Amino acid sequence: MKKLFSHSAITCCLLMVCVSISTAQDQKIGYVNTDQILAQMSEYQGIEEQLSTLSSEWNKQLDKMEQEIEQLKEDFEAKEILYTEELKKQKQQEIQNKVQQRQQYLDEKFGAEGEYFEKQKELLEPIQRKVFEAINKVANDQNFDFVFDRAQNSNMLFGEQEWNLNDEVLQELGITLNEASN
Repeated sequence: MKKLFSHSAITCCLLMVCVSISTAQDQKIGYVNTDQILAQMSEYQGIEEQLSTLSSEWNKQLDKMEQEIEQLKEDFEAKEILYTEELKKQKQQEIQNKVQQRQQYLDEKFGAEGEYFEKQKELLEPIQRKVFEAINKVANDQNFDFVFDRAQNSNMLFGEQEWNLNDEVLQELGITLNEASN
């Protein structure tokens, strides 16, 4: 009886392993590279240009502020021996205030919650939603269980080209490309 029970347990375990292997083999996995997809979209390129123009203007202002700080420092160093202690402190405080103003401007424009990232989010969100919807449609239409994104140093180290869904997603977005652009 014990032998029959142990044989039954082993058979049951083998059956479970076979079922799980067969289920795992039935899963369909694909991948995309959203960076490549976005690069093919004319709307994305326009947004990149807008953001570049905006950041360029702000960087010019930051450079101007940095030049003012450098000029104040040079003036201070050149005339330091002529200043009284009180005047030295005033000039040093003036320099420190300009440095703080520049840092505050930098944070307002490029900080984690700065205008650049808010504008980027505002402009990119509709395009990202559009890409995500296209990926979902392709995945559902072709019965994929999982779709990974290889963009921005993902942990996917290898993927067969056969399972690359970029072309299908671009087609879903209405973007045609030639063979050379892949």
